[in-house]
Amino acid sequence: MTASQPDDILISVVIPVKNGIDTLPSCLDGLFRQTVKDRMEVIAMDSGSTDGTLELLSKYPVRVHHVPKGEFNHGETRNQGINLAKGTFVVLTVQDATPASDDWIELMLSHFDNPEVAGVCGQQIVRSDADKNPLQWFTPASEAKPFLVQFSNSKDFTTLPGRKKHEYCYWDDVTAMYRKSIKEKIPFKKLMFSEDTLWANDALTMGYAIVYDYRARVYHYHHQNFKFYFKRTYIISYQNYKFYDYIKFPKNPFVTVPQILVRISRKKISFKNKVNWFFYNLNLVVASWMATLIFATIAGIRGLKGVEASQKIFVGYPPQGQQAKTK
Repeated sequence: MTASQPDDILISVVIPVKNGIDTLPSCLDGLFRQTVKDRMEVIAMDSGSTDGTLELLSKYPVRVHHVPKGEFNHGETRNQGINLAKGTFVVLTVQDATPASDDWIELMLSHFDNPEVAGVCGQQIVRSDADKNPLQWFTPASEAKPFLVQFSNSKDFTTLPGRKKHEYCYWDDVTAMYRKSIKEKIPFKKLMFSEDTLWANDALTMGYAIVYDYRARVYHYHHQNFKFYFKRTYIISYQNYKFYDYIKFPKNPFVTVPQILVRISRKKISFKNKVNWFFYNLNLVVASWMATLIFATIAGIRGLKGVEASQKIFVGYPPQGQQAKTK
C-alpha cells in the first residue's frame, strides 16, 4: 500500500476482482478522485488473480481479501466483503467499471438522510467510443430524477403480479450503495447471477425504502457474442420464471431488425462500421430470440423442473462478457 486507510471511515467500497489488470487502474483512479475519498476505504475481493492484479493493488491504499480458489460466488463473496467493511455505508461495483463523475458516491450517499432507505442504485452507461456498440451509447434526452420505492404494507408489494414486482427490482451491483446495518439483515442469496435484483425484492418485502438515482453513473461495457448473449438471455428468463413466476416471450425479430437498421443508420460512424455493428446486433437479436423461444417452450411443457434441468444443459456456468479496456 502507498497510503494508509483513513481513521474515520464512513464508506467502504467492495470490488470482486480477478485478473483485472486492464481495467482496474481506471476503476481505482476514479474511486480515489471521489469527493468522499478522505472517509473511504476500498476492499478488493480477489479470487486468484495471476496477471499482475495483486501487484497493481499493492500500489493503491486497498485492503485485499483472498477468496479461496473455487469458492467465488457473486452473492456470498459480496456478503463477505460487506462483513469486512468498516464503513457505515457500503458501495458495490466491479473491476471494469469507472465512475463517470467525482461525486458518484456522494450522489448516492445523499439519500441516506432518510433512515428507512436501505440502498441506492445508480446507472451503467456506455461511452460513445468506436469500439463499443453504438446502440448502447449514452445519449440522454434529459437529466434523470431520483425516485424512491417503498411499500408501508408488505402485502401491497408481495401480492403484486410477478412481472410488476420485478419492475421495482431492477437493482444493479455495478453501481449501488447500501446501509451496512440493514444490508447485514438482508444478505445476498447464494447465487451466481441476479443476487442484486433479489436483494431489492427482499428489501421491499421487509418494508424498507430503496432509491434509484440514475445521476450516479459508472462507465461499464462488455463486448458480447452469440454464445454469451444466448446464455445470458436464458438465465435471465430462468430467474424471472423461478423468482417472479412469469415467462417473457420472444420479441418478433421481423420487427426488431428493421428498428436496429434505422437506429444504426442514424449514428455518425462510417458506412463500414454501420454494416459491422448492424450484423453484431443482428447476432444478438437472433441469440436472444432463440434462447427465449426455447425457454418458453420448455417452461410451457415441463414447468419449473424442466427449466431447471434445461438451464444446466443450455447455460452451465453463468456467462461472462469480454471486458472492454477502460480509458
